[in-house]
Amino acid sequence: MKHADPQSPVSFVANVARLPQKGLPVVIEADAAQRAALAGEHELLSVEKYRAELLVTPWKRNGVKVSGRVEADITQACIVTLDPVAAHIDEAVDGLFLPEQSKLGRQGFEGGGEILLDAEGPDSPETFSGNTIDVGALAEQFFGLAIDPYPRKQGVSMEAADDAGTAESEFQQKLRSLLGKS
Repeated sequence: MKHADPQSPVSFVANVARLPQKGLPVVIEADAAQRAALAGEHELLSVEKYRAELLVTPWKRNGVKVSGRVEADITQACIVTLDPVAAHIDEAVDGLFLPEQSKLGRQGFEGGGEILLDAEGPDSPETFSGNTIDVGALAEQFFGLAIDPYPRKQGVSMEAADDAGTAESEFQQKLRSLLGKS
């Protein structure tokens, strides 16, 4: 058993050896334990709902395309007041995978060819070994990217955190005196 990378709480390993031409539909509906694990991993107060609907299809000769959506209802702590802030995530999932030994993946690097990357376009293909891809972990990556890193309660601004009115904190006073500004 290898413990190389920690397994995603919503791990779903799809066998891509013999994919149907129309694709393999995968639905991941997280149970209470998986939602609690997701909340812990992404520093959320809670995950009320998590659902990923994916389609795993053959791509080019022996590559694999994973597309779909991940939807979730989460509760985060407001960065100002620490009060709970509810949020809904609805994120497109898009990933391309090539077998490790694929020529397509190496051509750009070893063949001296150029690989053009478009910031707005799809990411360059990832590689996989064997006959399986963890499509659940991929969906979780997109879920993680969709989480607001600075959640704020409705109507709360950063100034609202200063309960003492306009009194400066000791740190602010020191900083002001160091910078020579009065």
